[in-house]
Amino acid sequence: MDKPFIINTPGLNSGPGSKEFDVIIIGGGPGGLSAALYMSRGGMKTAVIEKLSLGGQIFLTAEIENYPGIEFISGPDLVRVMETQAEKHGTEFIYDEVVSIKDEGQIKAVETASGAVYKASALIVATGAAYREIGVPGEAKFRGKGVSNCATCDGAFYKGKEAAVIGGGDTAVEEAGYLTRFASRVHVIHRRDRLRAAKTIQDKAFANEKISFILDSVVTAIFGDRGVEGVRVKNVKTGKESEIRVDGVFIYVGLVPLTGFLKGYIDLDEQGYVITDNLTGTSKEGVFACGDCIQKDFRQAITAASDGANAANRAQHYIERLRGMEYK
Repeated sequence: MDKPFIINTPGLNSGPGSKEFDVIIIGGGPGGLSAALYMSRGGMKTAVIEKLSLGGQIFLTAEIENYPGIEFISGPDLVRVMETQAEKHGTEFIYDEVVSIKDEGQIKAVETASGAVYKASALIVATGAAYREIGVPGEAKFRGKGVSNCATCDGAFYKGKEAAVIGGGDTAVEEAGYLTRFASRVHVIHRRDRLRAAKTIQDKAFANEKISFILDSVVTAIFGDRGVEGVRVKNVKTGKESEIRVDGVFIYVGLVPLTGFLKGYIDLDEQGYVITDNLTGTSKEGVFACGDCIQKDFRQAITAASDGANAANRAQHYIERLRGMEYK
């Protein structure tokens, strides 16, 4: 479990060139890793192309208690297990960014930022999503100087200090709890009159004396000099504004799908999520999608992994059908 993660490391399965696979999986989160395991275990020559580090959002999660069969595990440890499984069965990991896809007959040609072109009979899109910005003054200015989306990464910087968490979902409330390991006080700011996190997560947070809740409120600005010194907050019902002095701001207000390079290639909805049928198929034959980048109501590691297994099953049948080998 001590295998290091690689983040954009030149020379590791990257760089200009061309290589052919049965399937290319774009993105290395739980959905992509699950698809990789099923494809490579099924005898398909499989590549995962990941632009940063494996795991996606789950890599930033300190504690996971709702993954079936595992009572407790950290996000990075779960990712390591999934990576090892896929790699054991022959999955190749390529660290690069996909910039475009072109069809060459029945072959999909995937071009990356390094200039490499990888080809496959089928593609599985598992690019995930990034945290949405709140778009207020100071957010961009203090990014990396007190504004963060990762309590696991940055929480230790706030030992003995106060922090604000913006959002009311599972991630926001869980990360608020994690921050109390270091911060003297954590203020959870949510625009509605109640949280939308799961009840068990809420119960833990309400029992934590270090967490306070500021509901029916939005942050209108993040202020400071060389770093974050506080946030301005507006009550959406009364219009009353106030300031809260904090040293850090952690933002968890939803996701934006990482699908920009797919515009014009497959159908996306107005928000940019990939439109799929009930079994992960997209608008283009031979292209499947899974995980947080697709249209769906519930986004969890387990649902992404399930999507990935379904996408792999569909992709394998597609490839075998192309080759006249499908078992019916």
